[in-house]
Amino acid sequence: MTGAAGPVPAGGPGRVRTAVLASVADQGVAALTNIAVVVFVARGADAASFADFAVVYTVFTLLLGASTAYVGQALVLGRGTTAERGRECRTAVAFTAVAAGVLALPLAAPALVAPDGIPAGLAALGLVLPVVLTQDALRYAFSLLGRPGRALAGDLLRLAVVLPVLAVLPAGTGTFGTVLAWGLSALPALALGLFLLRRAIGPAAPGPAGEPARRPVRALLARDHLGRRFVVEFGVGNAGTQLAVIGLGVFATPLAVGALRGATTLFGPLNVLYNAVTGFGPPLLNRLGTPARRARAAAATGGVLAVVAAGWGLVLYLLPAAVGRQVLGETWDAAAGLLPATGTQYAIMAAGVCGLVTLRVLRPGATLPIQVVFSALSVACLVGGYLVG
Repeated sequence: MTGAAGPVPAGGPGRVRTAVLASVADQGVAALTNIAVVVFVARGADAASFADFAVVYTVFTLLLGASTAYVGQALVLGRGTTAERGRECRTAVAFTAVAAGVLALPLAAPALVAPDGIPAGLAALGLVLPVVLTQDALRYAFSLLGRPGRALAGDLLRLAVVLPVLAVLPAGTGTFGTVLAWGLSALPALALGLFLLRRAIGPAAPGPAGEPARRPVRALLARDHLGRRFVVEFGVGNAGTQLAVIGLGVFATPLAVGALRGATTLFGPLNVLYNAVTGFGPPLLNRLGTPARRARAAAATGGVLAVVAAGWGLVLYLLPAAVGRQVLGETWDAAAGLLPATGTQYAIMAAGVCGLVTLRVLRPGATLPIQVVFSALSVACLVGGYLVG
């Protein structure tokens, strides 16, 4: 998939800027949808029901991250003609639907023993998983095709449907009904995405040299599929983050953990930008031709993101305490002291994110050992920094 040679659609500066803006907006809408879902359920459910939903939603976010790494991040590295990239998109979307359907069985198994609460929510998640994961996979297909505006259209439709659906759920709706309604609300966005994908790549038909319209779904299970490395990176990165928080909790106080969580939450908009770069940057870099041009573009992007991170950190640091307490409550006083360090961290991360994206385009297999080392260092530096300081 990543080694195919062929022309990459060119675009002028205006078209590239539009693609960048659409990519960032799409990532922002997707993030807003995830936040809004949790807020709406929290407002309409009792404490016990929300706790059950939160557990189920955490399982979903882990499965979504693994799917994004295995399918989406590998897909956006594809190259070749429109027909070749269309073939990869069909395969990735079909694989996601099949894999999500297979996962439905183990998710539903606990409900056979305990048909209420979290097991019921997991069973509902199994039923809707093919819908929500396939709709997400379409975002990366449109990124590969250079049509991020179509991904944005799908995510806007999903946001417009899911909020009213959750708002009209009757009081007392259990975890099963809440998760089912949330997942099925993605059906219109899925239908729109499939329609737009067909418009972009045409109906499935053999290529001019007799190539199949799509590769077999089992091709994504091959040992050389890059998604295997990326899903390990995802696991390592998540494990590093959780170990860092756990380590801080062991050596520090709960207040320190809360302060760290509060400070990083305030930098959520930068996470949206960084995720947009990771998910949608490779196709844009592939348009630039030579490796030198790609490296210069990635370096410039890293510089811009670093300036944005520093500026956002300065805005938060200068925020009046009364405003900060409206956002984080009593945690603000402790979190405010971490803002300079967190802003510096995010400014440095800008260079790291763009460097990793560039490596994924030029040498995809080189990023896994870097991620392992980075995760280990982040844990050691966080805990060691607290002990020293």
